[in-house]
Amino acid sequence: MTGAPFNFGKVAVLMGGRSAEREVSFMSGKGVLAALKSKGIDAHAFDPAERNLLDLKKEGFQRCFIALHGRFGEDGTVQGALELMGIPYTGSGVMASSIAIDKTMTKRVWLSENIPTPRYVLLKKDDLSAAAQAIVLQTLGLPLIVKPAREGSSIGVFKVTQVSELLHALKEAGQCDADILCEQFIAGDEVTCPVLGEGETAEVLPIIRIVAPAGNYDYQNKYFTDDTQYLIPSGLPEAEEKLIQAHVLKAYQVLGCKGWGRVDVMIDAQSRKPYLLEINTSPGMTGHSLVPMSAKAAGMNYENLCLHLLAHASLELPAEYKEAA
Repeated sequence: MTGAPFNFGKVAVLMGGRSAEREVSFMSGKGVLAALKSKGIDAHAFDPAERNLLDLKKEGFQRCFIALHGRFGEDGTVQGALELMGIPYTGSGVMASSIAIDKTMTKRVWLSENIPTPRYVLLKKDDLSAAAQAIVLQTLGLPLIVKPAREGSSIGVFKVTQVSELLHALKEAGQCDADILCEQFIAGDEVTCPVLGEGETAEVLPIIRIVAPAGNYDYQNKYFTDDTQYLIPSGLPEAEEKLIQAHVLKAYQVLGCKGWGRVDVMIDAQSRKPYLLEINTSPGMTGHSLVPMSAKAAGMNYENLCLHLLAHASLELPAEYKEAA
């Protein structure tokens, strides 16, 4: 675009998609699109649920900003398609995306690297027998958390406080995913920590402490109310904050993430031990989203954050394959 100091060419902002987070993705994508246009970028909205991805190649798009959330956007599928077409994209590659979308697989990797995460039991939605429920209760006790293994934005998440609530929670989570993650409930402070970059050069951003109404940071309180408090600085003791950031950085690196990500953490109120819950490899960019808040606290406004992420769009294929694509 004439006058633009950036040579990014024609840019697609992928938004919408086919996941349960479609509505939130549009909110993120529209914000990113406006930010990039304000910087003189030749950016265009592109909804993979409404258009064939091959149109990206046919119409000469040279980079993609992935503002998709959840399945078919954050799980390695779109990343794989873009790799095949040779179009650089923001965020993590195929492997890291496919592992990170699956909370159980993420836990398995983290546990192998001694990264603290709550205890869990994995159930299949076609086996919610009394015996399976008994294993969950014996292993985790009450209260416990039930969630789909591959959803985000707190969709399908339940806190179970009584035995009589367990089956209903399992069935509801099973409507979202064939794999149901039952997880130890950690009572205490809820925080989140973004990361920018790749490998040894990746850097953590300031931690945000989340104080939601009645401690319920659900879909509504994440995106559609102003009642949730986001505290930056977090107010945590410096030693606690540094320990959490060290865990978060390692958690990001061992999964092979790049570009950006955000790790959600609970701090046990009694022991003050942090437990990492999950990682988001295509975090929200809405008006209520956390990465822009943290970046702003670090001195990077929303528009410059979008530009930074787009500037680091890349492919994982070796150079000889990129040329062939």
